[in-house]
Amino acid sequence: MTMHATELLSLRGLRKAYNVGQPNEVEVLHGLDLRLDQGEFVALIGPSGSGKSTLLNILGLLERPTGGEHHLLGQAVQDLGDDELTRLRREALGFVFQFHHLLPAFTALENVTMPALVRDGHVGSAQRARGQSLLEAVGLADAMDRRPAQLSGGMQQRVAIARSLMLEPALILADEPTGNLDTASSDEVFRLLRQVHGQGRTAFLIVTHDPRLAARCDRVIELVDGRLARDERTKPAA
Repeated sequence: MTMHATELLSLRGLRKAYNVGQPNEVEVLHGLDLRLDQGEFVALIGPSGSGKSTLLNILGLLERPTGGEHHLLGQAVQDLGDDELTRLRREALGFVFQFHHLLPAFTALENVTMPALVRDGHVGSAQRARGQSLLEAVGLADAMDRRPAQLSGGMQQRVAIARSLMLEPALILADEPTGNLDTASSDEVFRLLRQVHGQGRTAFLIVTHDPRLAARCDRVIELVDGRLARDERTKPAA
């Protein structure tokens, strides 16, 4: 029996322009059609100025498109109000950035459980236990009580990855997650992303300029001048 993939998000004719109605109006994304399914591990590549950051902001529900349709987990995103967008972002998405954005005054465990604190107003025993298990999963069982300044760059990024998974999102958006690391740390963090991906049904969309890392994803989407230039399945490298 053939198993059908479950759609996570879809874009149909998605457009994004800035300074709409002004003499300097410029359209950055030109009618994108894209589908991501649950559990995919996808690289998003493209030259600077291709629209990757704009697309990521739209997928992260941080910006609204100026045209087309955007569905996430079956919801028509373009029809949602700001409060509904905030709720959906919090419940469905996790974020990993080039710079870890950890809070320096808090321990690794406190940073990981911060999304639960923001959502619920407190961190209960169940959330604390999940934070501990996530730090164990990323190899930081012995560093839970350390503050970011006491961790290496690669370790800080591992904390950020654990934090992104705290609320069990359907999709992780990772913007150059290894871009601030040396080659060894970069490979370590990428291996961790693949490992975490293999343990659940969370999908990953990873923006990268590193062709080595893109080749190790299951699918590569290339954006050029605000249009999809390539969308192909790849065989992950060992």
